[in-house]
Amino acid sequence: MNRVLIITGASRGIGAEIAVQAARAGFDICINYASSGERAEQVAQQVRAEGVRAMTFQADMGAEAEIVALFKAVDETLGTVYGLVNNAGITGKFCRVDELDIETAQRVIDVNVVGCLITAREAVRRMSTKHGGKGGVIINISSIASKLGSPGEYVHYAASKGAIDVLTIGLAKEVAKENIRVNAIMPGIVDTEIHANSGRPNRIAERAHLLPMGRGGQPEEIANAVMWLLDDNNTFTSGACIPVAGAV
Repeated sequence: MNRVLIITGASRGIGAEIAVQAARAGFDICINYASSGERAEQVAQQVRAEGVRAMTFQADMGAEAEIVALFKAVDETLGTVYGLVNNAGITGKFCRVDELDIETAQRVIDVNVVGCLITAREAVRRMSTKHGGKGGVIINISSIASKLGSPGEYVHYAASKGAIDVLTIGLAKEVAKENIRVNAIMPGIVDTEIHANSGRPNRIAERAHLLPMGRGGQPEEIANAVMWLLDDNNTFTSGACIPVAGAV
């Protein structure tokens, strides 16, 4: 039986690429999405073309009840989850802290931090040997912004990703003896729609000259790192926050 992998925010960009690569590795995939149902189904079709099962499920990562419903649906449709990739996230608007409104701040924290905590909770309840599970892998998609701070752009987003780094380290230690590995990938600027959705469609071109490699990353480069962490050959890697950011 194939292992079951949940990927949040998987209808596009990094999440979609992870889904396709994981399908090629033999995982059955749950493709979570917030609003792009048609695009999620397109990713599901790509996954099924690799000979594995796929399902889509709409859930807002800022809503606990919807996250709980997601995991229950996976239990009933695909089986017990083995892997979780916490990929869903939002930047909020580009602004200085002194221009930040409470609605933006709260939404970024709800989706990026609270949502990640709740998905991790649900995953641990199923994976942990303490709860009768067989173990598993949790991978959080953080950001190099947690190290750089993103001044003048979105300190609020960087702060939320800093919380993810701490969550990764703490949870990894908490479940280390329960056969669960917890790690994070910290992408740099990656060529996805997140920039346009935040009002800066030309952000990569504007900042390319500041990047050591002179370019932004591609979704498959992030997915490659995720697949490395999913691999059973890396059973001693846990609590790591790994930059995949082109030497930034």
